[in-house]
Amino acid sequence: MNWQKFFTAFIAAFIFLFVFGFLWYGTLMRPAHEEVSALFKAKPDFPWLILGHLVMAFFFAMLCVRFVPPGGIGASAALGILVGLTYAGAHVVSFAVEPLTTKILWGWIAGGVIQFAIAGAIVGAIYKPAPAHITFVKERSR
Repeated sequence: MNWQKFFTAFIAAFIFLFVFGFLWYGTLMRPAHEEVSALFKAKPDFPWLILGHLVMAFFFAMLCVRFVPPGGIGASAALGILVGLTYAGAHVVSFAVEPLTTKILWGWIAGGVIQFAIAGAIVGAIYKPAPAHITFVKERSR
């Protein structure tokens, strides 16, 4: 494993997941969340929010790097869609046991699929191995 590429992909995935999460869940879905505001904290606990995004980004990048055949952007984005759909199952369970609205349920599902598909494309683009037919030759100084 190329640890330098992995670390770069992990940091890029973290930044994307955090920014997307703020824009999608914190801004776009704010009106839906305010409909059931008693279920949520008035202000997020940012150290835990950051830790959660770090954990998601680290293990998602690890999944892409370790288990996606050398396919780069497309294969990692496909894995991202599957991860997003896995989260959809957890959201449906939450919907079954918490007084969430269907607007929140579908917003969380769509957000997760979009978020992880793009994160997968980012990780795949950064970690994508060089094609086998390309050789790298160091130019000699004259």
